[in-house]
Amino acid sequence: MQLDSIQALVTGGATGIGLATARALQQAGAQVAICGRREGPLAEARAEYGFHAFQADVSKEDEVDALAARVVRALPNWNVLINNAGFGRFAPLLELEARDLREVFETNVFGATLVARAAARHFVAQSTGSIVNVASTAARKGYANGSAYAASKFALSGLTECWRAELRQHQIRVMQVNPSEVQTAFGGAERDGSNPTKLVADDVAQLIVGLLALPDRGFVTEASLWATNPRS
Repeated sequence: MQLDSIQALVTGGATGIGLATARALQQAGAQVAICGRREGPLAEARAEYGFHAFQADVSKEDEVDALAARVVRALPNWNVLINNAGFGRFAPLLELEARDLREVFETNVFGATLVARAAARHFVAQSTGSIVNVASTAARKGYANGSAYAASKFALSGLTECWRAELRQHQIRVMQVNPSEVQTAFGGAERDGSNPTKLVADDVAQLIVGLLALPDRGFVTEASLWATNPRS
């Protein structure tokens, strides 16, 4: 699609990969709205970049419905969703708490689904649109202490395939991006991008923009992004 024709919502768009993607889209000529749970980072992004910035918790259905209405008012030709909001809780199975598992799924799975449903209703009505689900390489291979997070991303991967099968007939592209470890606040100590051998948020943003830039007649279903040699 033509990047300057994009009207995008980026969930979890005030920090990390979401913010980097929102910036990259804007620099390419797109109109961008972001959402997040915390007003502070949203206000900073709004002031610095001029994004439409809406406070919403994607795990709450009423807030997602209100968010979608606000996005359509701001961006009447809304045609791209970057489904990025997510977080992780990590513990070995012997210490895993049901509460932590539920909270991860509430955002990473149920929240992603609620926002995708709202976007898809709008996209189907206009017979065009693209959804990019930001998953993880954890959607392809589990690891010790990753039960809650990896399971949520495996679930998102399955949802991506279902939505793709349903929405292709409406000229809607559904894509999945799998970053490996990225230097953001999500990643813990190395949040400033100072390690030159590991990925930064802008790398993921560049991949997402590249996928969207392909002509609407085709799309890449899934792309994984790894650091070439992530020395610690």
